[in-house]
Amino acid sequence: MTSRLLQDGTGSRNRMTDLTLLGLETSCDETAASVVRRHADGRVEVLSSIVGSQIAAHAPYGGVVPEIAARAHVESIDGITVQAMAAAGVTYDDLDGVAATAGPGLVGGVMVGLAFGKAVALARGLPLVAVNHLEGHAVSARLAADIPYPFLLLLVSGGHCQLLAVEGIGACRRLGTTIDDAAGEAFDKIAKSLGLPYPGGPALEQLAKSGDPAGYTLPRALLGRDGCDFSFSGLKTAAARLAETVTTEVQRANLAAAVQVAIARQLSERTDRAMAAYALARGGRDLRFVVAGGVAANGAVRAALTQVATARGFSFDAPPLAYCTDNAAMIALAGAERLALGLTDSLDAPARPRWPLDAAAAAAHPSHAAGRKGAKA
Repeated sequence: MTSRLLQDGTGSRNRMTDLTLLGLETSCDETAASVVRRHADGRVEVLSSIVGSQIAAHAPYGGVVPEIAARAHVESIDGITVQAMAAAGVTYDDLDGVAATAGPGLVGGVMVGLAFGKAVALARGLPLVAVNHLEGHAVSARLAADIPYPFLLLLVSGGHCQLLAVEGIGACRRLGTTIDDAAGEAFDKIAKSLGLPYPGGPALEQLAKSGDPAGYTLPRALLGRDGCDFSFSGLKTAAARLAETVTTEVQRANLAAAVQVAIARQLSERTDRAMAAYALARGGRDLRFVVAGGVAANGAVRAALTQVATARGFSFDAPPLAYCTDNAAMIALAGAERLALGLTDSLDAPARPRWPLDAAAAAAHPSHAAGRKGAKA
């Protein structure tokens, strides 16, 4: 069994030994469990990572249905966790803590994983770490590579799109965010308009491979506006209207290619601005760039961002494809890094539908007016 954190006579934390955590993720439509070991020297081992997909359940509706997702989590969380523990070759006696997503996300699903994590923590006398799903994505690239803090992060997925200066766990400064839709949502909704199957993002990327992006002209958002914010609602609407006029497979492929180029272009242009500001603030030191989230799996997006990073003198890192989309390994690692700092949560930790990483920026410059729906961040 791994050793727990120790305390000296003053109550401060001594240097830790290895930490092994069970991670649980249920924020959207994947029921996931993972066992991750964070070594004292910072090395990370993913002992298991099990993801139960709900694609078949949501496919008839062309998107995630929250009630169906929550019920599916209830039905599968126990079995998925058993699989993860068995695959890792550990028992509950080998764990040093439990990390569970506590938000942001579809709150019905979040409640399932968080409640299960609380039950394990209570029954086994383990520390509970309530993890921000976005912080999980922020550390996801560290599951497979040695990427020291600080770094510039583009977090881009179906529900989130923001640029963050990541100084460490619990220390993220927002540089830009979407003012309406997330890039992943735009991919999925436009794919649906084109009659592509769910999930739409990967299907659109595949169709775009045979298309000519010059076949369609799409609007460019926020031209002339300073800052690093994003906007994809105009693109989504324009593409949906064009999709109604498509009559041939060639036109469908061309529109898919044009959409992909437009999204990749906006992501890379805003990232380029953030890189310039980040490099200036750091005096040209520690120029590391990480892209994470489901859209980070898109090849055209990766290529555009790699080009910008190279031009700006930044290193480029992204999680392996298995850790781009929602998974519990990133939640376990975020929990381990928090536990290493002595940061734990009580059993009354709430499930949160919204939970910004940079609370100060969210309060001072909210991306959405009160009463409006928008990205979960």
